[in-house]
Amino acid sequence: MNDPQQTWTETIDADHSLFDLKLKEVWRYKDLVYMFVKRDFVSSFKQTILGPIWFFINPILTTIVYLVIFGRIAKLPTDGAPPLLFYLAGVTLWNYFSSSLLATSSTFTGNAGIFGKVYFPRLVTPLSIVISNLMRFGVQFLLFVLAWLYYYSKGEAHPNIWILATPFLIFLMALFSLGLGMIFSALTTKYKDLAMLLGFGVSLYMYATPVIYPVSSLPGFFKKLAYYNPLTGIFECFKYAWIGVGDFSPAMLGISTLIILILLMIGIVVFNKVEKTFMDTV
Repeated sequence: MNDPQQTWTETIDADHSLFDLKLKEVWRYKDLVYMFVKRDFVSSFKQTILGPIWFFINPILTTIVYLVIFGRIAKLPTDGAPPLLFYLAGVTLWNYFSSSLLATSSTFTGNAGIFGKVYFPRLVTPLSIVISNLMRFGVQFLLFVLAWLYYYSKGEAHPNIWILATPFLIFLMALFSLGLGMIFSALTTKYKDLAMLLGFGVSLYMYATPVIYPVSSLPGFFKKLAYYNPLTGIFECFKYAWIGVGDFSPAMLGISTLIILILLMIGIVVFNKVEKTFMDTV
């Protein structure tokens, strides 16, 4: 016979607001976030010969390729900055954004087996992806700092007060990749061919972002259009802060912040909506 004083300790209810992130519930599952982050980080170099050294090899080789193709052959300007440091700054930021976006975009399709067996806040998965990629970014950022110290000692890097905004810039990139990733993650549950198009689209998006060129080198119309790319303000601010070059203004960063927050809210709504029924379509 049931005890009349007995009450439920947990209630699983799919009927919640689309804007409800359930952050308190996510915090309760912080140990699960830690386990996912540890799993993603360890699996990145497990059963590899060079292990974590791959985190350095990728940006080094990519920077060398950009240096030869875009610096020596195409002769793209770098606003007077040392080409190697200029490209390394762009590659370091871009690697974090692209890897976080691509990994987050497969949240539902890549974890359908787990989601169908056990309950936990689904936001835990994309959050863990963004955090684990942040650890990889930290390793590659260390490489950039070492190169920056070399050029700074030679008087070829001119940092300024905006260098203090670096954590905020990284936070904005994390939010952007999270919001955009949740949107594509929701869409790929129904339209699976979008996953293939996304990889191609991210590659094209790099050329619309000032990774290998400064915004100042763009002609009038394209320069104005570049301001509405959420990553433009982040990349230009980062290069201006650390190297002292770039066509940066606080308004540019403000536009990036506003667009990113809007996309994040859209991502939250779409993610919460699809979360209720995605098992029927995956």
